[in-house]
Amino acid sequence: MKRLIPFALALGLASSAFAHEGHENHEGAPAANAPTAQPLAAGGTRDAQTYFTDTLLRDQNGKEVRFYSDVLKGRMVMLNVIFTHCNDACPLITRKLKEVRAAMSEELASQVYFISLSSDAENDTPEVLKAFAEKHGVDSPNWIFLTGDKANMDLVLARLGQLGESPEAHSTLLIAGDVPNKRWSKIRPDAPVDAIAQRLQLMTMPVAGR
Repeated sequence: MKRLIPFALALGLASSAFAHEGHENHEGAPAANAPTAQPLAAGGTRDAQTYFTDTLLRDQNGKEVRFYSDVLKGRMVMLNVIFTHCNDACPLITRKLKEVRAAMSEELASQVYFISLSSDAENDTPEVLKAFAEKHGVDSPNWIFLTGDKANMDLVLARLGQLGESPEAHSTLLIAGDVPNKRWSKIRPDAPVDAIAQRLQLMTMPVAGR
């Protein structure tokens, strides 16, 4: 059985600048010396497919996908959570991730899959997600928006440590993952664009001894 870095994410690093207006910032402001990215602690023993689940979801094109086998497996990923009627943090972070992609080399950009998961599955249908993606100029093969039955989305978000009591209560933390090599980092959404791009570049480097 393959070993996997556990996904118990601490949610204390995201900036209050990305908190949803009118809602409590559930993550708190980072300390002045908090790092841009932190690796997740090692020590897990779960198989990746079992841990992340192969829960059936739908992408922005209405295609049914399995979360691990069709979305994560074998890929370098950048995960975040959104809901489409959000007027503050979600569009800001989507715009920032678009800038991150633009800041990367063409080779690196082709390797990274941006995956935005809806925290409001009851309202964010595939059609609504596609409209959101088109509005923000990120409807592309390497940018996947996911929704599905609420129970299925809640399961996936819970496994990622991103499930909140309401759509607005989701975490704004970014999660970068080198899935084949089981390397994961949590990244503050207020980190500079170039710093996020550099973090992804570092994660593409070969793992020592492999």
